[in-house]
Amino acid sequence: MQAVFRNPQINIYSHDVMRLVKFYEDIGFRETFRTPKEGEPDHVELTLDQIKIGIASVNAAASDHGLRLNLAGHTMEIVLWNDDTDSAYTRLTAKGAPSLSPPHDFLGFLRVAWVADPDGNPIQLVQRR
Repeated sequence: MQAVFRNPQINIYSHDVMRLVKFYEDIGFRETFRTPKEGEPDHVELTLDQIKIGIASVNAAASDHGLRLNLAGHTMEIVLWNDDTDSAYTRLTAKGAPSLSPPHDFLGFLRVAWVADPDGNPIQLVQRR
């Protein structure tokens, strides 16, 4: 029998789960799940529209699942489509998100910018002009 995939989710591993949770909640994601329910969480899931992000503890991944993760380098990004990239960029950088690339026009019909979350993962802000 062939596997059927469904309900895709992006997981981000972090040394500070709650720092990332606060960051993503501040930009509109809402918590939908956490474990354990009391105390410092090992895993928190947040959603915005149809996208679900899991933020998982690097230490828990190692102790619970035997994963040996290297967090050096950032080979994924989260893309947030919006109505005003310049305002979104200004809001996030004013709250301390490091700028990776300021707002600029791209391909003649997009306005794009990049910031980083507290762990340095890139977040692309993009609007259709």
